[in-house]
Amino acid sequence: MIVVEQEPATSLGGQAFWSLGGLFLVDSPEQRRLGIRDSHELAWRDWLGSAGFDRAEDAWPRRWAEAYVEFAAGEKRAWLHGMGVRFFPVVGWAERGGALATGHGNSVPRFHVTWGTGPGVLEPFVRRVHDAVARGLVSLRFRHRVSVLTVTGGAVSGVEGERLAPSDVERGVASSRDVVDAFALRAPVVIVTSGGIGGDHDLVRASWPARLGAPPARMLSGVPAHVDGRMLGVAAAAGARVVNGDRMWHYTEGIENWAPVWRRHGIRILPGPSSLWLDARGRRLPPPLFPGFDTLATLEHIARSGHDHSWFVLTQAIIRKEFALSGSEQNPDLTGRSIRKTLSRVLPGAPPPVEAFKQRGVDFIVERSLDVLVGRMNALAGDDLLNVPSIRREIEARDDQLANGFAKDAQITAIHGARRYAGDRLIRVARPHRLLDPKHGPLIAVRLSVLTRKTLGGLETDLSARVLGADGTPVPGLFAAGEAAGFGGGGMHGYRSLEGTFLGGCLFSGRIAGRAAAGRT
Repeated sequence: MIVVEQEPATSLGGQAFWSLGGLFLVDSPEQRRLGIRDSHELAWRDWLGSAGFDRAEDAWPRRWAEAYVEFAAGEKRAWLHGMGVRFFPVVGWAERGGALATGHGNSVPRFHVTWGTGPGVLEPFVRRVHDAVARGLVSLRFRHRVSVLTVTGGAVSGVEGERLAPSDVERGVASSRDVVDAFALRAPVVIVTSGGIGGDHDLVRASWPARLGAPPARMLSGVPAHVDGRMLGVAAAAGARVVNGDRMWHYTEGIENWAPVWRRHGIRILPGPSSLWLDARGRRLPPPLFPGFDTLATLEHIARSGHDHSWFVLTQAIIRKEFALSGSEQNPDLTGRSIRKTLSRVLPGAPPPVEAFKQRGVDFIVERSLDVLVGRMNALAGDDLLNVPSIRREIEARDDQLANGFAKDAQITAIHGARRYAGDRLIRVARPHRLLDPKHGPLIAVRLSVLTRKTLGGLETDLSARVLGADGTPVPGLFAAGEAAGFGGGGMHGYRSLEGTFLGGCLFSGRIAGRAAAGRT
């Protein structure tokens, strides 16, 4: 087997390295220990409510989704556990939904963080690859950029492209595109696993659907520049069909990385439910657009606001309990498998990476006075859209809802509901308190930007990961997996994700593609 990779050897493993290592599992031992009652039936209902499959092109994606949920409720955990993968004991509750039982969201916590984060997921697979290289079964060809899928007699028979100049840049840093030679390789099958389009903002904007409003003028990148969708076009030129290209998954809680690795490098805040979310004019986002509830609906709301940013307003008490940052490098305790450092998450104080952003991040403002805070928010945004009296009125009304153990404010009700779950109460959701209470201060404002991330559509594939052509029949010799295949079928998530399903989708579709391709050879 030959692995052809445009980037240097430091990039082996792709985007999985940067991930938090969150995986969607159903009825796991971790869930059961926390008193969570989950089932395949409930997970499938949640998936269908989130996906919203409504197109003829959703035939294969729906079949992939059904197979994936069965995998997540069945052998997925045992398969990974058998390779040495372990999980953090507290299961996260991502994409809570907040609307109807038949709509979007996870009815129960299902987000299992890998002990070791993304690198911990990669470890057994990278080890197997290196073992295979040592045995002469695998050849790694870094700095090889594919420009053509060669077709012979109607079947894909190999790849052609350019050999790029050697590079020793660190993972994620832009490598040169200097061409030193051409190359051509022949093989009975080719598997495309090249990722999505999130690094190319022009392509993201060109694919942006009208239903989400206008694409933001300013966005951050959650992936390096080489995640540019190039291979989707290369595969299409060889007869492959790309479907659901207008479906995408971009986060609304992006902040500028104060220590960037790539251009426009953004990090996503993984928020608990307590921060007050305001649009660029200081208007509170409507229910159920609370932190961590419905990414796509929030993205649409912000895009239709006519502005490219929004705001969190919170307290020190909230940030120290509810703010986590996505990514392996932002969670050194979990990534380094340090029990001592991980246990410190239950102690007072925000995690060190969060504190570093609070002190150094351009998007963070910390003040004791609301008047001064709002003034600095306007200064950071470069406008005067925020009005102190109206924001104060909104916060005071919210704070007054805490006078009783019940409330009509849907966010306050959601906070109380979240704290009924032991995992949230322990490490994720702050005790409800008044934002203007100095005991819980200082006040913090965070400017949030749209962060490009996932492509939900892609190369249409059947359940054997064979890429299909315009007539719906397989393109002989061509397979696809991961984000390039919309994580399976050309879009198994439909319109929305339940989270923990991207990395898991790569594992699932990659395993199927590898086994099917091996059967062809």
